[in-house]
Amino acid sequence: MQIVFMNRLSKNTSSDQELFAQLWIGEGEGVWSLGWKDFVNSGEMVENIWYEGGSWSEMLCVYRHELAVKMGEGYRPLIDGIFHEEEAVPSRNTEHLKLQFYSEHHGNEKIYEELCAWRRGRSSSERKAPYILASNRLLRLISTFLPSTQEELLQLPGVGEGKAAQFGADWLAITAEVPREHLFPLNWVHKEIDEESFVSWLYKQKELKYKKQLERLRMRRLLLQGIECGLDMEQLKEECSVSRRDLLEAVEELEKDGYSVEKLLAQELDRMPQNEQEEVWNAYTELGDVFLKPVLYKVYGNEFTAPGGLDLYYERLRLIRIRYRRQYTDVTVTAANY
Repeated sequence: MQIVFMNRLSKNTSSDQELFAQLWIGEGEGVWSLGWKDFVNSGEMVENIWYEGGSWSEMLCVYRHELAVKMGEGYRPLIDGIFHEEEAVPSRNTEHLKLQFYSEHHGNEKIYEELCAWRRGRSSSERKAPYILASNRLLRLISTFLPSTQEELLQLPGVGEGKAAQFGADWLAITAEVPREHLFPLNWVHKEIDEESFVSWLYKQKELKYKKQLERLRMRRLLLQGIECGLDMEQLKEECSVSRRDLLEAVEELEKDGYSVEKLLAQELDRMPQNEQEEVWNAYTELGDVFLKPVLYKVYGNEFTAPGGLDLYYERLRLIRIRYRRQYTDVTVTAANY
């Protein structure tokens, strides 16, 4: 095996002891290897293999995730640029991240719970997903910095004129009367933050980000293998440990990325009458393929209901839409070649 990348890292412990480790990537006969070596007191090295396989993209995803874990624990590289794919974070974004970091460590839990209760009620009354109204991150910021005016509210990242006009009165009704010991503007926050703790927190955020990427990459691999083996939607759902909705979104992404999912489409749509499939296709041609509800009503009628719910019908509409969009793309590409 040939070593193609290596870096040395160190970490200072609470007892002022310095720990050392080595990160390496190797390649041999088309197989990528990724590992971490801890240097112990005796001078020996304890090695952990993080990845062995033929996929560069999967190895790189594992590298980023595991490295973010280690740097979140306090390890720092001898040579910078270890996350080589990323550019420096703009200073304005850094200030926003520091506000987020501070809010996660100094939040008012009582006010945060009141804001969450507000979100649940508004979500139910407006029939919207809670995250569309306000993210957990935004509610943390509001509960920590306790704005008392519209002008102060607009100083929080994530609050624009639209959200302030729509929800600001509700938020201020919760926060405005709460005693606080700080002032706006919030330029004092960076002085209250321990820089090393902030940097470790940033790498924890990277860890979560890369974990999601790694899970997505591995699910795609399982999905492609399952489709090739002839598994149906229900079997793929069990194999990938996801909901049918998430699975269908992954299938749509595979198609967009140029992978063939026709084997799965043929298997699932074989259970749907051919005349219904033709009606759905014609409805897409007439109404477009952006919204599913008009197509559903066009094919089955405005008053259509089903004993088991409409999930299966919407699922089939989405499967047919994959074929419809593929044909449209193929026609466009063919026309462009002439």
